[in-house]
Amino acid sequence: MTETRVFDPFNKPSSIEKSEIVNFLFENLEEYGDPKTDIEKAIDYSLKEFTSFGGFILCLYSDSQIKGAVVINCTGMGGYIPENILVYVAIDKKHRGEGLGKKIMKQTIEHTDGDIALHVEANNPAKFLYELMGFTTPYLEMRLKK
Repeated sequence: MTETRVFDPFNKPSSIEKSEIVNFLFENLEEYGDPKTDIEKAIDYSLKEFTSFGGFILCLYSDSQIKGAVVINCTGMGGYIPENILVYVAIDKKHRGEGLGKKIMKQTIEHTDGDIALHVEANNPAKFLYELMGFTTPYLEMRLKK
């Protein structure tokens, strides 16, 4: 049995909970992840720890342990740019294949106001789940890093 907890600017996690979320994402995103400092920045953005449009963190817990986590950042835009970006989503690597990915994505979509964008590497096996949930690939993203 899983319990869902949503953290946002009005219901912030404790410093211990925040650290657990950062560590969980870092460990379970594996090769598709980022350094802990970047994960923490995305979480701080969603919690409005600095000037931002906010967002939320949705976590699945079982026996007080995180089994899945999503970080959504609001873009402050709409229409031509989706209102939200799904920055991180991860399921505990020991519990993949149990339907938790579908469950957390469904709850995230229901909890989010407006459209959602996400970036996924072409070889990421989660791409199939995102397509199953209704995400499409209308654009090819290109970036210039300076």
